[in-house]
Amino acid sequence: MGFFMTIKPIRLQFKTTCELLDISRETLRHIVRTDENFPKAIKQGTAKQAPVYFDYAELIAWHESQKSSTKEEA
Repeated sequence: MGFFMTIKPIRLQFKTTCELLDISRETLRHIVRTDENFPKAIKQGTAKQAPVYFDYAELIAWHESQKSSTKEEA
């Protein structure tokens, strides 16, 4: 256990972000295109097929704001 078990990830791959949010790749693509509050992708490199990552803390903050706005609408 120890130190490494308490570390939160800094960045998540596109696939891992889908798994974390329990959504499909297409749904995540749609959210990225349409929700201006969703965290901006971090692209590793300049190639068209370079890996894309999302900041873990920003994803958590976005999710919390989604929960808050849903509660306010109810």
